[in-house]
Amino acid sequence: MSQSTVPVLPFLPFVKPEIDEETIQGVADVLRSGWITTGPQNQKFEAALSGYCGGRPVRTFNSGTATMEIGLRIAGVGPGDEVITTPATWVSTCNVILQVGATPVFVDIDPVTRNIDLNLLEKAITPRTKALLPVYLSGLPVDMDRLYAIAREHKLRVVEDAAQAFGSTWNGERIGKLGDIVSFSFHANKNLTSIEGGALVLNNDEEAVLAQKYRLQGITRTGFDGMDCDVLGGKYNLTDVAARVGLGQLPHMERFIEQRKKLVRLYFAGLGKGPAAELGVGLPFADLENSNWHMFQITLPLEKLSIDRAGFMNELKERGVGSGVHYPALHLFTLYRERGFKEGMFPHAERFGATTVTLPLFTLMNESDVERVCRAVNEICEQYGK
Repeated sequence: MSQSTVPVLPFLPFVKPEIDEETIQGVADVLRSGWITTGPQNQKFEAALSGYCGGRPVRTFNSGTATMEIGLRIAGVGPGDEVITTPATWVSTCNVILQVGATPVFVDIDPVTRNIDLNLLEKAITPRTKALLPVYLSGLPVDMDRLYAIAREHKLRVVEDAAQAFGSTWNGERIGKLGDIVSFSFHANKNLTSIEGGALVLNNDEEAVLAQKYRLQGITRTGFDGMDCDVLGGKYNLTDVAARVGLGQLPHMERFIEQRKKLVRLYFAGLGKGPAAELGVGLPFADLENSNWHMFQITLPLEKLSIDRAGFMNELKERGVGSGVHYPALHLFTLYRERGFKEGMFPHAERFGATTVTLPLFTLMNESDVERVCRAVNEICEQYGK
């Protein structure tokens, strides 16, 4: 076969949502209904999410960032308080701490799980600590038993940044079914998407009512014309168009997760040997029980490569493979450097943030797609390994 007749494979993005035709038709029905902002579809979505989370109250929002901010407010976090979290996360996790007037306190990650190191967490607690904000990176929960034992001992609230962990479990129980306040994201790249959106799992009806107030300008309506505002809220409501997408996704969650786990097993097989393994490319913690496998992230042994991370990602692109970076250590962003954070403070998070590459992982992928990615990674490692 001549070079001109070699088939060119389509570009493989690092993420692509799966939305079925029934959901697309359902969105069209919502648009035709005339009720496109928060309404009956949103109520159905909240009820379905509540059922998924063991009957706990759930309120939807227009983003997972909003859910974390409101979660902190409901937990009573404000000026003068400290919130402990990890620097290995999307910057919104920490921005919301600043947004409510509190002070972020970082704890380094466990280099194996890449989640906040619970061995270090307790040492960071001070009399000003009000809440813990753990992040379940790539869908992998922390040790929930130990996390909540620490919280109970020190009488702290927990706002779980479970943005990536919808469908993940701990000891057979879904994340969101147990615990304190739980924040989910339904962004377009999440395992369940509502295009943009999020949900907050709460402890009781009182918190749910407060969440509703914060969600829409602090307003409470009574009867036909009664209206009051007693808290400073914002504009964070989820539209019915978005809710209908989420409703269409929810029945497929178990299949979505099983397909991701199938693909992940192929990744471990394909990258656990050959040039990538020989060079020392780091693979994620292989928890095929609890994680929903939102992402598959490798770390590059840059000291053993003659190209940098950007060069590696460009080589993937040249081979028709997309990739991403999740996440640079956020304490090194200018906003946080200005608050006194600097290099060397959290070495594991810094190394992870500087070397991680997110490979394609989504339910529409098949076995040959994973083989293609593994082949590309191994080829690059062989070509540029020192």
